[in-house]
Amino acid sequence: MKKRLAIITTHPIQYNAPLFKLLAQRGIIQVKVFYTWGETVLQNKYDPGFSKNIEWDIPLLEGYDYSFVLNTAKDKGSHHFNGINNPALIRDIELWKPDAILIYGWSFKSHLKALRYFNKKNLIFFRGDSNSLKKISFFKNKLRNLFLKWVYRHVDVAFYTGTHNRNYFLQHGLKKDQLVFVPHAIDNHRYAEKEIFFEEKARQWREKLGVKLNDILFLYAGKIDGNKNVQLLIDAFIKIEHPGAHLLIAGNGEDEKRLAGKYAVHSKIHFIPFQNQSVMPVLYRVCDVFVLPSLSETWGLVLNEAMACSKVVIASDACGASVDLISEGKNGYIFKSGNINDLENKMRLVVKNRHALKDMGMASFDIIKDWSYQSACAAIEKTILFTDV
Repeated sequence: MKKRLAIITTHPIQYNAPLFKLLAQRGIIQVKVFYTWGETVLQNKYDPGFSKNIEWDIPLLEGYDYSFVLNTAKDKGSHHFNGINNPALIRDIELWKPDAILIYGWSFKSHLKALRYFNKKNLIFFRGDSNSLKKISFFKNKLRNLFLKWVYRHVDVAFYTGTHNRNYFLQHGLKKDQLVFVPHAIDNHRYAEKEIFFEEKARQWREKLGVKLNDILFLYAGKIDGNKNVQLLIDAFIKIEHPGAHLLIAGNGEDEKRLAGKYAVHSKIHFIPFQNQSVMPVLYRVCDVFVLPSLSETWGLVLNEAMACSKVVIASDACGASVDLISEGKNGYIFKSGNINDLENKMRLVVKNRHALKDMGMASFDIIKDWSYQSACAAIEKTILFTDV
């Protein structure tokens, strides 16, 4: 009889749903996903980060077993601890009779309750991508460490996403033999697919922007807010003063109107709105280099996406993915977070080595191909099959 894995997570997202679907398709274990935000998440499409309604244009509820658990919170959502309150969650999971439980994130009322309740009753696996890169005060850090060590005492195995996440778990009480690498992944195949339509659409897009064949286009795509630090990227781009360089900023957010208005007269800086998932493989092909200038990023899956499209990447050292995905000078560069001179220098290196961008992009693809859903599934299955309570 197959081992049964109950997965607790708040709501369907474009990065997790394909993983759940693949686990179900492989058939090595039996999975059921319990969505704790409740069914109302299907009606409430407003994303405060993008400052607009967002509805993903790829299917998120196909190919795997799931249920929406009734959420009785007054202010429903994953933006605060009490926004996920499911009185029937434990009962629903017990009725399904799992052998193991995988919990995505502890910082919700019902998730923490389930973590505590099922501890010592079922195998508890945990998934989160937190790291300790963001600096906080000594006193606050001390209190947080004590609390997190208590939280993770309820976990049998944590599936870590990369180097900084692994260090975070070790720092907060988990042992090396409690940690299993499950790569932070995206649908590499969908992004890397050699679709002639993608290439042609990207060529037309560059042409429409006024980017010539031998020009170099830097791209940022995502939310436009203070943490993403798009202003720093613009300032660094202006400083390089290269006549054949362009900057494309794709997204929406609280800083969007201010930045778009401020740089409207700059002919080499282009703004376009949020682009949905089906368009992203084309958007990455428009650029030569993808830049993630964030002040804080637990991971940064946009780097995975750009690399799957064989692009050079530049990212700040405050992005959790940087240390694992960027090989300095081979497929991109890491700059010191918030340091405009360092970012400018890395962008200048890219412009100077324009002839090497294709080879660097291929290096990106070679690095990211093993950071896949297939690898993640294999690690999860092996751990569940061979771990005892």
